[in-house]
Amino acid sequence: MFDQSRINALPEAPPTDAGAPRVLDGVRVIDFTHFVAGPLATMTLADFGADVIKIESPGKGDDFRYYPPHDPELPAQGAPYLWTNRNKRSLGLDMKSPAGLAVAKALIESADVLVENFSTGVMERFGLDWETCRKLNPRLIYTSVSAYGRSGPYADRLGFDPVAQAESGFISMNGYPDRQGVRSGAAVMDTATAISATNAILLALLARAKDGKGQFVEVALFDTAILMTGFGAMQHLTTGYEPRRNGNTSPDTCPSGVFECQDMPFYINCGNDAIFVRLFEQVLERPDIAHDPVLSRRDARLAERERLFRIMEEEFAKHPWSHWQPRLRAAGVPSGEVRTLAQALASDEARSRGLVHRIPHPVKGWIPNVATPLRLSRTPAVPARAAPAVGADTQAILSEVLHFDEARIRELREAGAFGARSV
Repeated sequence: MFDQSRINALPEAPPTDAGAPRVLDGVRVIDFTHFVAGPLATMTLADFGADVIKIESPGKGDDFRYYPPHDPELPAQGAPYLWTNRNKRSLGLDMKSPAGLAVAKALIESADVLVENFSTGVMERFGLDWETCRKLNPRLIYTSVSAYGRSGPYADRLGFDPVAQAESGFISMNGYPDRQGVRSGAAVMDTATAISATNAILLALLARAKDGKGQFVEVALFDTAILMTGFGAMQHLTTGYEPRRNGNTSPDTCPSGVFECQDMPFYINCGNDAIFVRLFEQVLERPDIAHDPVLSRRDARLAERERLFRIMEEEFAKHPWSHWQPRLRAAGVPSGEVRTLAQALASDEARSRGLVHRIPHPVKGWIPNVATPLRLSRTPAVPARAAPAVGADTQAILSEVLHFDEARIRELREAGAFGARSV
């Protein structure tokens, strides 16, 4: 059950300039995606003006619709689904029927971009593989998001975010050295793959603007997960170094980690020598440490981490965060509270950036929304529109995009194009 009183207390989404140009106005995206990586990519395109048409099986729709929490009034619109599908339109289409497949092909002929993240072979079984679709529409940008790529010995493998975290080495790098590595609670690989897919699509649109040609675009979850191991991969490739689990400390900078003051934990990251000097001279008032000929050098500090941490812990324990936070900020020392998600979403930082608000919903009145982090001054994001119910826009898409009249729509309905739940 959604907590409607909590939702209604959120600020309304800030107004946007209705007359502002949208960078992806006129771009049509046919969205065959589900779960996270694909839908999050197409949502970003929708946020900036693309007409994203989500193709779903009639009645049931995307499996991600059923991830909790749910609300009885929204049986197929769980909170995770709402997070990845705003600003789209939904077309309920039975792809196993010849009539439904014909509608899909008509949409592809009219499209600029197709995005799919089915298991390998599904689009081929539908007869909607890249080679077929490029003949239907030579300008089409056909984007395939998969676990291990669409070719090679692992193309048949299914993959989800935690598996990619495990197989990429990401889990081995996170946690504490005296126990197994831990996965990230957030779907970081799915999110990063979505960002990569969006970037790839935009690059392909730029290429098409130059030569008028479409192309096949591929993004794989495992490939992205390797990238997400960060510069640890290059450290290993150049020296054989195997990244270790360091908990909340950093193997590369010191002092960096979680410290406790009188009333809360907080994180400090001393990324260079100058920050170290400011921390000990201006914040902790220990110029002897700040200008120590050995400790003022990063490499030497790594060997003295335990001693430095003891000094810092003793000093920070003397005062509350209200004392230390302004001093750290004034000295330019990167630092921040260790917050829960609830605290982060309600924080002054989130509020000042307008990151959390409420948007209208046709059933609930209001639902929460997490704003796009992308800010463009001249071509801003469109006003946020709630994710659609299954097939909510079928009639409009058929008439407005494909220009089908009522007789043609009735004929398709009778032929089973829209499944048991017709338009």
